Amino acid sequence: MNNPFNPFTYLQFYNPFAVFDPWGFFRPRPVAYGPVDSRFALPCAELHAQGFAHGWSEAEFESLLASAACLCEGGFEGENGPLAGFLLSRKASDEAEILTIAVASRQRRRGIGKELLRRQMRRLAECGVKRLFLEVAEDNVAALALYRSLGFREEGRRKGYYRRAEGPAANALVLARDLS
Repeated sequence: MNNPFNPFTYLQFYNPFAVFDPWGFFRPRPVAYGPVDSRFALPCAELHAQGFAHGWSEAEFESLLASAACLCEGGFEGENGPLAGFLLSRKASDEAEILTIAVASRQRRRGIGKELLRRQMRRLAECGVKRLFLEVAEDNVAALALYRSLGFREEGRRKGYYRRAEGPAANALVLARDLS
């Protein structure tokens, strides 16, 4: 419907940015979610190294992903595409902790981390977990906003917990949320 008083109504039907990418090569593909096992140890280690000063090794991920106590959820670019992000947690009785979460830098700000966390909380609740814990650097504003938006509350603090490549170690906030 054209509005004669609005000279920009044509933009509803025409996307001028499509001229630069008519086949959609640079548009992000939809994300498919599913479980991640030890076969994904190397992609997890590579993704983890992108987001953390001291990334975990492939062997560490292989050991964690093979453990029956650990659950890992991943987001994949397209149906069979590369790993866009993952979340790894470990259960102990009726409690669990998020060990790590990582999203590829080019995939950030698309809601992948939030969806991974929601899916993991559902899976953990189905396994009988009542309370979920995690640690986050107190200066990680984006992660704190994500966790607080999903109902996590501060339970404690660990001084100098996160080593940094440069500068002093950062304090960690211990956050928790009831799942039941």
